[in-house]
Amino acid sequence: MLEISKSIKKLDDIDIGDNIFHYDYNVNHLLSLIASGIDKEDTLYLSSYRSFEGEVFENFIYEKLLRYAQENDNIDKFILKGFHQRRQKAHANTLSISEKQQIVYRTKSREISEFDAMFITKDKELYFVEMTLVKSVLKLRKRLRKKKALLETIFPDYEIKALIILNEGATGTRQFPDYCTVWFTKEFTAKDVLEYIQNPDSRELSKISRVCSTKMIEAHSLKLYQFRYYNTMSWITKTLRSHKKFALDMNFLYKDTVQRYHDLYNKFYIGYIDIAEAKELLDLQGEYQEDQRVIVAIEKKYSDEIVLTYYVQRNRKNLYLYSFSDAGKVIKEKKDPYGITVTEVFHINKMMDDSYKLNLPNLKKIKQLLKTRFEVDSKK
Repeated sequence: MLEISKSIKKLDDIDIGDNIFHYDYNVNHLLSLIASGIDKEDTLYLSSYRSFEGEVFENFIYEKLLRYAQENDNIDKFILKGFHQRRQKAHANTLSISEKQQIVYRTKSREISEFDAMFITKDKELYFVEMTLVKSVLKLRKRLRKKKALLETIFPDYEIKALIILNEGATGTRQFPDYCTVWFTKEFTAKDVLEYIQNPDSRELSKISRVCSTKMIEAHSLKLYQFRYYNTMSWITKTLRSHKKFALDMNFLYKDTVQRYHDLYNKFYIGYIDIAEAKELLDLQGEYQEDQRVIVAIEKKYSDEIVLTYYVQRNRKNLYLYSFSDAGKVIKEKKDPYGITVTEVFHINKMMDDSYKLNLPNLKKIKQLLKTRFEVDSKK
């Protein structure tokens, strides 16, 4: 069991020197808001400042964890990032360091997951670390689930666990799964770092304090199991639709290994419907080409319920997600044009032939089956 040190709990900065001042921070927007004279209670300012403060908190805790790992006899390996590691180009299908100096796993073109920190114990436990200043962490479960599933896939020989580091007062932590260890620190502030950024002449920084230990390793040095993101996604789609009698193979869907992949991908694509039926179902407005497809997915919510969702891709970068609220209202969301989902939908749409076509009765039946299964599982 990992125990928080008094030094981390109190956010003592004596052992890390001026290291957090040496990091690069994404503050252009925040500084422009300050220059404009914006009220510090304005939601635009608060949002930008909290994002910056979260960056500083992550770097502060990372510096503390480096030293914690150096002193903890049970920690065997600790992954370096930032200015502590040699600059490495991010490689596909492996753990490596991104251009932003973060620990990432990526395909050839897109990042799949980013990790705030990572270490391995002598008991063959691999911990990934989440550090956040948000006060309610209920929705963090979905992100944890995805990262755990990815690490279980590429590191099958380790027991995957999570270390969550929060400020005192955070709520929702009782909802975390058993694999999570939660640490609470005192309230964090990044005012001194912002003041330095605004006026670099205000203090003379000491040199970067390095940690020298054989425990410290580069991300790319970890040997992992090869995982092909798009190949696996295509295999799952094909197998889900390969049942001779039913539109969806429910037995395959609920296999343990497939549900782990569902945690990783968050959604499986199962087919498409014609634009005419989509207009009726989703109340789509505007003009569409007659051959426009609407891709159907089954998405795993943070509550573990699996629901139907729909994707409309007008061109390569223009993608909209349609889903339903608990009250049955259609929700429309524009997806990040550079996000992984845009590439997934483009890939899966090219793969699907006419045999993947679904209709409204199919969808009604699938929705009912998913709902019934969730209700049964919730009673266990």
